[in-house]
Amino acid sequence: MTHLSPARLQVMWNRLLAVVEEQGRTLIRAAFSPIVRECGDISAGIFDAQGRMLAQAVTGTPGHINTMAEAVMHLRERFPVQTMKPGDIYMTNDPWLASGHLNDFLLMMPTFRNGKVVGFTSCTSHLVDLGGLGMGPEGSDIYDEGLLIPPCKLVDQGELNALLMDIVRANSREPIANEGDIYALIACCEAGGTRLTDMMDEFGLDDLEALGSYIIDTSRRGTLEAIAEVPPGVYRNVLRVDGHEEELELHATLTVTETGMHVDFTGTSGCSKKGINVPLNYATAYTVFALRCIVGPDIPNNAGSLEPFTVDGPPGCILNAQRPVPVAMRHTLGQVTPDLALGCLHQALPDKVPAEGASCMFDLPMRHAPEVAANGGREFAIEPVHNGGTGARPHSDGLSATAYPSGVYGSQVEITESVAPVTIWKRELRPDSGGAGQYRGGLGQRIEMTSANSAPFIVFLSVERLKFPALGRMGGQPGVPGRIRFRGADTDIPGKGELRVQGDDYLIFETPGGGGFGDPADRDPEALALDLKRGLVTPAGAKSYGGTS
Repeated sequence: MTHLSPARLQVMWNRLLAVVEEQGRTLIRAAFSPIVRECGDISAGIFDAQGRMLAQAVTGTPGHINTMAEAVMHLRERFPVQTMKPGDIYMTNDPWLASGHLNDFLLMMPTFRNGKVVGFTSCTSHLVDLGGLGMGPEGSDIYDEGLLIPPCKLVDQGELNALLMDIVRANSREPIANEGDIYALIACCEAGGTRLTDMMDEFGLDDLEALGSYIIDTSRRGTLEAIAEVPPGVYRNVLRVDGHEEELELHATLTVTETGMHVDFTGTSGCSKKGINVPLNYATAYTVFALRCIVGPDIPNNAGSLEPFTVDGPPGCILNAQRPVPVAMRHTLGQVTPDLALGCLHQALPDKVPAEGASCMFDLPMRHAPEVAANGGREFAIEPVHNGGTGARPHSDGLSATAYPSGVYGSQVEITESVAPVTIWKRELRPDSGGAGQYRGGLGQRIEMTSANSAPFIVFLSVERLKFPALGRMGGQPGVPGRIRFRGADTDIPGKGELRVQGDDYLIFETPGGGGFGDPADRDPEALALDLKRGLVTPAGAKSYGGTS
């Protein structure tokens, strides 16, 4: 086909978006691990022959999606296209090439038409356990954190690399779940490739060159038009965070020009000795995602819309961690970078940027205590995910117990209890945890649990916002910080480290609330009355709004 009209190109673009959604759903439905099957901790996408991302599934996390956009380029450079065969699938979990830590497996599969590579399908998902010290922040380097697999061929012309699968199984406390999740990733790539070739057959396409150029050029042009509406200038923000050994500062300088937006992390604290360090690819993924939520949010995410946004930072700062520092819990600070970047953008667009939120999800990897296995007890490894409140928006309240920026669904009580010997006695919203404002911050939640069989278990803690709450904007008050404790204990539990829960302990997690937006005195009395009726705000909490009851 020599000419494709804009209307026909748009129809094919829409079809690609449908294809990647089916691709993502295939991965979720076939997965074994709850964090994939129930929480959607994935990405899926389609790329052209040059390795440029054309479409990505809406289901998925920015940390997987935006890193995948760069990872495919790395794999394509590593493996020459002329050596690829139908049925080949490549993979890696290298944190600095893929998605920031070892537990994320990234696959790439070439799609062939008439004997030629016309594009690629790719996907990422989280594997619950890859050995080492476990999915926690206590490693001293990357080698403590589990099995690192360099770029390699997972499937060779349809034949699975059996030795690699044996190695993965041998290095995991959940070998069956890991094997099932890898098969689900393979199915995801294959489903995308099949649907892509079906589409090309239907529309009579020999390649994706014209369609890819249309998608990327249109998206880039629309993004630049959106950036042009932001006042040009240099904007700076500093965010204080809990850290591990000590409190940290994250610095960002946002430079807005007619040709793009650039974020520089110069001034940010250096790396930790523990696994909360963030490779730049992951910090970039969330930083760019935050800016795109405000600037051109209606433009689909692809190579064209991502191109005008760039991120950098001094090598060795905690947001540009260098090999071989530990990075297992890189999401802890990586998911705070949206608040860091939006604090800059707020100075340029004060009426469009929400208040700060809980941001870092309460990701709580758990597994059996070592002596349980030695005594023949039940072994398990699971990674429940819970969320705090988002910041209030300029024209509406924040969202309660909602995953922003990660997009990962909160773990369900029934699913957690079905795969791990724990009992969750309570999971409810925290009244008054959202910051007061004309628009209220979203509420955090309270989760209470014990061992279900009186056996001890281990929780790997790496959460934020226990010391420094989510700040409000434009006069809004901060949200309530998070809290971790045992019932009846005199002191709270720190947010980082390995926590041993005894068989008779009663563990309580309280996730942070989001900051408020605008003067609390300006809140609609009817909205406040409804909050009181629903129990989201108590009579004592209403006093923050100037109430008297």
